[in-house]
Amino acid sequence: MTEWLFGALGLIILLLAGDALVKGAVNLSLRVGIPALIVSLTIVAFGTSAPELLISITAALEGVPGIALGNVVGSNTANILLVLGLPALLARMHTSECDSRKSYVLMIGGSVLFVALCFFGEFTWISSIILLAALTGVLIDAFRDARAHIAAGEDAEEDLEGVDPNMPWWKIVMYIMLGLIGLPLGANLLLESAVTIARMFNISESVIGLTLVALGTSLPELATTVMAALRRQADVALGNVIGSNMFNLLAIIGIASLVSPIPVDPAFLRFDLWVMLGASLLLIPFVFFKTDITRAWGALLSLLYIGYIVAVLI
Repeated sequence: MTEWLFGALGLIILLLAGDALVKGAVNLSLRVGIPALIVSLTIVAFGTSAPELLISITAALEGVPGIALGNVVGSNTANILLVLGLPALLARMHTSECDSRKSYVLMIGGSVLFVALCFFGEFTWISSIILLAALTGVLIDAFRDARAHIAAGEDAEEDLEGVDPNMPWWKIVMYIMLGLIGLPLGANLLLESAVTIARMFNISESVIGLTLVALGTSLPELATTVMAALRRQADVALGNVIGSNMFNLLAIIGIASLVSPIPVDPAFLRFDLWVMLGASLLLIPFVFFKTDITRAWGALLSLLYIGYIVAVLI
């Protein structure tokens, strides 16, 4: 029971610290004159994925790389099946009104690249350079798109969460310090409890990464998507999932494998990577054929996720 409590505490600290770091970094960057456009494409993207990143780096350094890879693959599967499925049960998501074709094609490309690199058996510094180069290309493309939106008269700053023009300097520093201290603390607590639980139940670290850790680190995306669905902001919901998945594949494993090599468990090649890729392809009707994510679709996606978790655990 103690391990579960420590794991829950670690997850709570991790999520709160990630949110604090984003708030502090966004307001600091805008205060010192960094354009909101650059902040939204870099600091916010990295900050919201900080829990997954810290978990993966810590897992690689602690000698349990299965959790690092499982966290990314499991999070991407959960983001599509659960993070889109559960909110759709609450409110129909009008994805037919969204144009996310370009970002979706980039996500599929990133997924195929990631799966291809897995067949080499290990993510090394060479894999890291390939993934981070692809990420750089995606960020440059996003930067150009955002500049086009600004040129068209759209304000990027109003889309940034956590912006407070009147936030005092002491609060900005406090948020950043809480984030920098809390992230490694939460990551270590969650990782140690996850490894202990895996050994208690005689299951592999990879399975723990695919289930417990992946589900926990997907909670921010789930919360964001639920609120977007209730506010009828389907573009935010779908964009959140696509962007998060792309960042998980390219940035998190790219950075973690630069710190330490990450071997690929053969089980990933047999099953989990194909589930992740198959889940990604399920978005085709919503992206290309102007289909809404109805409650029926939400139920189907949620049931598929439950089925996947059962298949992983048995």
